Amino acid sequence: MAVASSPEVRSARLVSVDALRGFDMFWIAGGVQVVHAFLELFRQPLPAGLQYHFEHVDWVGFAAWDLIMPLFLFITGVSMPFSFSKRREAGDAKWPIYRHVLRRVAILWILGMMCQGNLFHFDLSKLQLYSNTLQSIAAGYLVGSIALLEFRLRGRIILTAALLLAYWGIVMLVPFGGSPAGTLEPHNNLPLFIDRAVLGPFMGAKTTYTWVFSSLTFAATTLLGVLGGELLRSKLEPWRKVGYLFAAGAGLVALGLAGGMVFPIIKHIWTSSMCVYAAGWSFLLLALFYMVIDVLGFKKWAFFFVVIGMNAIAVYMAVELFDFRHIGDIFVGHVAERTALFGELLRSVAAMTVVWLILYWMYVKKTFIKV
Repeated sequence: MAVASSPEVRSARLVSVDALRGFDMFWIAGGVQVVHAFLELFRQPLPAGLQYHFEHVDWVGFAAWDLIMPLFLFITGVSMPFSFSKRREAGDAKWPIYRHVLRRVAILWILGMMCQGNLFHFDLSKLQLYSNTLQSIAAGYLVGSIALLEFRLRGRIILTAALLLAYWGIVMLVPFGGSPAGTLEPHNNLPLFIDRAVLGPFMGAKTTYTWVFSSLTFAATTLLGVLGGELLRSKLEPWRKVGYLFAAGAGLVALGLAGGMVFPIIKHIWTSSMCVYAAGWSFLLLALFYMVIDVLGFKKWAFFFVVIGMNAIAVYMAVELFDFRHIGDIFVGHVAERTALFGELLRSVAAMTVVWLILYWMYVKKTFIKV
């Protein structure tokens, strides 16, 4: 892990990519509680259709809250063509880049175990080797790195399609553990069977989320982001880029919905249809942010998100390991207790403010935590 402090850190970056990353992290950092509490000022409880999007879907289906993790992987992919081209242009050979990639994968893996893998228990009976978003990013980043270093654009497109089709075909056609092929139950499916076989005691006992075999589609999500990043890096006229991004997003959403009719959209096991559907929404968000911020030039409103996005790993780790509501309560706790409906909103805003001010201080000091 490194700390970048040079002003050049920001010079070659698209503001829209940092803003979109910050928008994604905003929800994890406490934004979801702020927005939920604000909406409850007008109606409590929220209508079922609206509340649905503030929670993860139990099994089949997709809510707005389910987009957070796929968008994180997708944005990782978007950033990769920029960072890799910068290294190649600086004269880095292939193997030093691979060493950097492996180092980053290892750090992300350890950070993932710190967040959700029970690493701090120092107890092998509780350790979970593969159980966190950062580790899924590591898997996707590794495959995306190989694709960028070894394949041309056509090869990367073929690899992405092959991963999606392979996952679909294997899950739907291969029987396992006495269950027929295509079994897709929360506690009985091929990806979960593989997790149990590979991870054994080092996996969550009651989890319905899968990791080992789902790495194929984690990689596909990242690669779809890589393709988006390559489009942004291309020499096409900006408005044509916007058009292609919107078209890709709409097409992938439609393709994901169509695929979901035969291979259901299930985030828990990261099905191919879910991967494509989530990537479609990610492309649409990227198109919107790129159009508004980098093409039309409306950048000031995005500063709030840029501050978060420039230290995405730092904020992810911080909110996983610390409860900032306790810190916020130091300032507003007694007031919140006396303000009825506004109390929860006040507490949520205070916690979010604490997180943002720390990140703003890092931004002003040009301190950016890089893995």
